[in-house]
Amino acid sequence: MTDDPRLAAEQRARVLIDQQLADAGWLVQDRKHINLFAGLGIAVREMIMAKGHGRVDYLLYVDKRVVGVIEAKSVGTTLSGVEWQSAMYAEGLPPEVRLKALTVDGRLPFVFEASGTETHFTNGYDPQPRSRRLFNVPKPETLARVLRDAERDPARPTWRAKVRTLPVLDERPMRKAQVAAIRGIEKSLAEQRFDRSLVQMATGAGKTFTAVAESYRLLKFGGFNRVLFLVDRNNLGDQTLAEFQNYRTPDDGRRFTEIYNVDKLTSAGMLGSTQVAISTIQRVFKVLKNEDVAEGDDPGLDGYVPEAPVTVAYNRLLPPESFDLVIVDEAHRSIYGVWRGVLEYFDVHVVGLTATPGKQTFGFFRQNLVSEYTYPESVADLVNVDFDLYRIKTQITADGSEIEAGTVVPMVDRRTRVQRLEALNEDLVYTSRQLDRAVTSTSQIRLVLETFRDKLPEIFPGRSAVPKTLIFCKDDNHAEEVVTTVREVFGKGNDFAAKITYNAKDPKGRLQAFRTSTVLRIAVTVDMIATGTDVKALECVFFMRDVRSAQYFEQMKGRGARTISSADFRAVTPDATEKTRFVIVDAVGVTEHDFVDPPLNRQKGISLKKLLDKVATLTLTEDETATLASRLTALELQLTPAERAELDLVAGNAVQAIVRGLVDAVDPDKQAHAVLGAADPAAVVQQLLDSAIEPLAANPELRNRILELRRAHDQIIDEVSVDVLLDAHGVVDTDRARSLVESWSQYLAEHRDEITAIQLMTEARERHISFDDIQELADRISRPPYNWTPEVLWAAYEAIAAGRVRRSTRHTLTDLVSLIRFTIGEDEELVPYADRIRERYAAWLNQQEHAGARFSETERWWLDRMVEVVASSAGITPEDLDRAPFTDRGGADGALRDLGVSRAAELLDELNRELPA
Repeated sequence: MTDDPRLAAEQRARVLIDQQLADAGWLVQDRKHINLFAGLGIAVREMIMAKGHGRVDYLLYVDKRVVGVIEAKSVGTTLSGVEWQSAMYAEGLPPEVRLKALTVDGRLPFVFEASGTETHFTNGYDPQPRSRRLFNVPKPETLARVLRDAERDPARPTWRAKVRTLPVLDERPMRKAQVAAIRGIEKSLAEQRFDRSLVQMATGAGKTFTAVAESYRLLKFGGFNRVLFLVDRNNLGDQTLAEFQNYRTPDDGRRFTEIYNVDKLTSAGMLGSTQVAISTIQRVFKVLKNEDVAEGDDPGLDGYVPEAPVTVAYNRLLPPESFDLVIVDEAHRSIYGVWRGVLEYFDVHVVGLTATPGKQTFGFFRQNLVSEYTYPESVADLVNVDFDLYRIKTQITADGSEIEAGTVVPMVDRRTRVQRLEALNEDLVYTSRQLDRAVTSTSQIRLVLETFRDKLPEIFPGRSAVPKTLIFCKDDNHAEEVVTTVREVFGKGNDFAAKITYNAKDPKGRLQAFRTSTVLRIAVTVDMIATGTDVKALECVFFMRDVRSAQYFEQMKGRGARTISSADFRAVTPDATEKTRFVIVDAVGVTEHDFVDPPLNRQKGISLKKLLDKVATLTLTEDETATLASRLTALELQLTPAERAELDLVAGNAVQAIVRGLVDAVDPDKQAHAVLGAADPAAVVQQLLDSAIEPLAANPELRNRILELRRAHDQIIDEVSVDVLLDAHGVVDTDRARSLVESWSQYLAEHRDEITAIQLMTEARERHISFDDIQELADRISRPPYNWTPEVLWAAYEAIAAGRVRRSTRHTLTDLVSLIRFTIGEDEELVPYADRIRERYAAWLNQQEHAGARFSETERWWLDRMVEVVASSAGITPEDLDRAPFTDRGGADGALRDLGVSRAAELLDELNRELPA
């Protein structure tokens, strides 16, 4: 009908528009046959408007009320140029029609311009209403819902209005990068300058959690009705679903899925009860074609990339307005190319989450990058660990090889894996690119894996177990050869190495075993674990295939980047301590591509001490600055919370912030911004580096404390030197003991200005010192090069001043008080702190008795145990009364009951005043 040359261009457009209206469920009627009871949505052609406003092409009724107009134009007309005409109709209702009309500021809320191939829509309920392009006119039910929303909340009728007044974000469970991403998205939504927002966030930084948190805010507070969450592969949909199921809302603590239905997209019909649909782009395309999709993995479907961009047709069961938000979480790398038509079908705001956006990605999102968080920044923030590179090169890997004609070689059918022997009719020359696709070299595979096995002590010094390793192969056949050879090379069974691909048996079960098993050490895969899959204990990412996409490489690299708690790490790798790095083993040259950024740890041969010495003289190079950031990050991952707090205190700031400053100083983007327009770019970069290291350069104590802690956590294992027994007999080495005592005395003198316990006792002559101050001193002296404990120091004094030292079989940290007092000459005899407390307690009781005070058996029970706390902790606080052993008799309440309300507090004060030695 539309091809009939006898029809005028505008008439042909109206035929198309009629069809689009009918597809969306509108009843199209002529003016003389109008029947508003025929259905929910009625589109009446050629309605006469008020005088001077002409005749509108279509007047739209929803539930018998006039709500909008459509201005029809011929195909090819630029619709923005006729918006004035449709606006005129929207304001020009005849009086009799206006009585049954819904208007906003005197005009109809829904205004369309259409040509049959293009549709523009302006929603008058939006703040600053402006037209946007739609794939098709919305269904009447959609406009009816918009009207209901407007009646319920006239001040904020649409999501574009609601997102301007979202509640304050609860930042407590979030990382800084996640907070920045959510704020960036919401700022972009509120400003409405773009219909797409791009979040660049390093792999492992919590993109999915960020998306879940944002989805909750927009569904609950932002007026959004439904979210489409696109993932790269179907098995990642399960992981995303679990993230939604585990998310607890910040307001009432319920799980996300207790409030909103979240499900994987299987058909258009399921959307009626779903607020979040999870899918791959390929599955959405099938649903748009009214084809059901199974929930299970289908690599042939989810990995399918069409040769040409796809075209989509209108589907009334899945109309363009089905979703308000589409989140693209590291989805297929062609999603913004050949699959772009699927995304642009929907009338939505699109949020993209990616670790490494390419040019096409930036183009699709109109350069609207709302937040940026790089991999080095994530390392500085202890979100990810840094990596090292290890390169394995072989002749065949580099150059390929040649097989002479007549040679009998095994041939394997790719589909059936049936092997046969066949003589070559002609010479076979193959290149490195053909390796493991057209030709498999068993020698090359074995040599690479044997080299990896033999070099493991070099790659992971001091370790005996094979670290959790993920090997990337070219295809399933290549993976089959590699997993078989791994088992042979390491002399292990099937439970040591497993192939985890879509074609393998129970890949999800094997993946879970790889996460948790102490036996399964090596996983071999192609694409299944390449993106989004977490195996936090992974320490080695092994490339036996090349990758030419920066985005895909970054995703694959990211499998090893995750941090993991020390306890969880040791649970699967018992001979490890903390995960402070992972290693990329490159057997194909993938890390030699220009798009591969170097690790922070760029200067492996330089020690932390030398780096800090260069900091002091402001002679650190750019690569050394990056290396220092890597070393400090690794150290922070090894520190206990108390040690980290101590280091922050000395720094006067969070050491993590100092590391972040180092990372920022070597960031190419930040350097490029800084040198813009500078006369001397090199000087500007040097100034960035000097400013970044200033917190360390200006704080010698911090540098020394860092080295102290480094020595405390590092122990070199000498497996080379062979020891020889020289002698074995009991002896007291008085020279060594005297030297230790002298070192101790010198330490007290040198550190009295920086260690509170020493300062209080040597300068202020304080008898009462807090246990925290004693703990600080104990921590400091326990580290290399001292390695002192109260037992060690006590034994040294026993060896050189036996007549003035009281022996003790058990020492506590509070004995440091006795040691300091004896060393500075305050006490003539070295007496264990607990003994001194008990002696003072006995004297105090005697004094109380002479003063006429008597204590009952119950009161003595409380006093005796209070004294033991003073002996072990150098004092007692009211909070101590709510701990054992006092809780046996009611804790603090029991003390008030048995000692009296006022007397209990007086006794605590008196014991703290009279007893500390």
